[in-house]
Amino acid sequence: MKRTSRDIRTANRYEVLRQIIAESPTSRQELAAATGLSLATVATLVGELLDLGLLTEVGFEDSAGGRPRGLVAVNASGGALIGVDIAETYVRVELFDLALNVLARADEDMRPGESRPAQVVGHVATAVDSVVAQAGVECARVLGVGVSVPGQVDRATGIAEYAPNWDWHDVPLLGLLSEQISHPLYLDNPLRACAVAELWFGAARGRGDAVVVNLGTGVGAGLALGGGLHRGVSNSAGEWGHTTLVLDGRLCHCGNHGCVETYVGAPGIMLNLRELSPRSPLLHPEDQTATIDALARGVAAQDPVAVKVVRDTARYLGAGIADLVNLLNPEVVVLSSWVAAALGEPLLEEVREAVARHALQRPLAATEIVLSPIPTDPVCLGAATFALEGALSSITQKANQRSNRRTWSKQ
Repeated sequence: MKRTSRDIRTANRYEVLRQIIAESPTSRQELAAATGLSLATVATLVGELLDLGLLTEVGFEDSAGGRPRGLVAVNASGGALIGVDIAETYVRVELFDLALNVLARADEDMRPGESRPAQVVGHVATAVDSVVAQAGVECARVLGVGVSVPGQVDRATGIAEYAPNWDWHDVPLLGLLSEQISHPLYLDNPLRACAVAELWFGAARGRGDAVVVNLGTGVGAGLALGGGLHRGVSNSAGEWGHTTLVLDGRLCHCGNHGCVETYVGAPGIMLNLRELSPRSPLLHPEDQTATIDALARGVAAQDPVAVKVVRDTARYLGAGIADLVNLLNPEVVVLSSWVAAALGEPLLEEVREAVARHALQRPLAATEIVLSPIPTDPVCLGAATFALEGALSSITQKANQRSNRRTWSKQ
């Protein structure tokens, strides 16, 4: 699609705001250096963001000589953003100020069999109402709600096209949500959300090419290539969890056999444990979280079963990540989401060793493999940035319309 000058201007405005959020307070000169835009362009964009109430002037930086540089910061109280993480076993919602500080959080558990669209929407609406009430925010101050849902998503239409773990096909999720949530809604999936969170605040910040590996009930890879989010032509890039790892292997929800997800997602790890020790006290057959937490405690206590399960899982994961390293040659691979957070450093060490056995030496030498450093839910944080992007686009569009009306009235 051909981008207009207005599209480019909106993208530049968003990039400037993103940089200010990450480095607040900052000067116009620092913004120009960080974004690659001219100082004159940055000054104009900052002026527009000040007029919109999204930024505020905060004084001047110390100077050893010459004219002191004015500093700008995000106007944190200028609005609120909501990020929604719809996962296979829970719904988590966080409310942020404009500086993306968490002000409120709510969780809704989803039991087995509660994955019908109407049930999921009900959980989301309840949690959104809860965070707004907790934070005491007026509804008019909520600029948008970013919603992350597993599977393949059409952002333009708001349709969850395919979620294999729930057998969802062409669910009009945004329409269903809008019946219960009055705020502007923006839909995407956790692969993109985690990648954006890492680009803004995590291990991918300042990196040109990064892969964010999502390890939860489902598995995928968010791609940040050339310094920006890579979506693919149909917003489907990153479905690495459904690439074949073992020929004629385990049956996957997607219908194929031997997918990466069936060996390193939470249900796959539980199966690894069940195959090794069917009666292990570490196994909680109906509870993924409890099983993964028990494995983490077992590894810390040097339980031989737990150690072997994590090592075997890391072997599968390392082979899959080696493919990503060889194919994409990234600067960093980030292990993200709740399974990676729970298993932590022991999993990371085993994965590094496994990747070293499978990856080519040259791309591996340029790649760092790390755990996500983001302390909050990266999916909620990334979803909130989608809401911020949408809100900024909407605000600037309205501002442009007002400017056009003033211009026509003078003619």
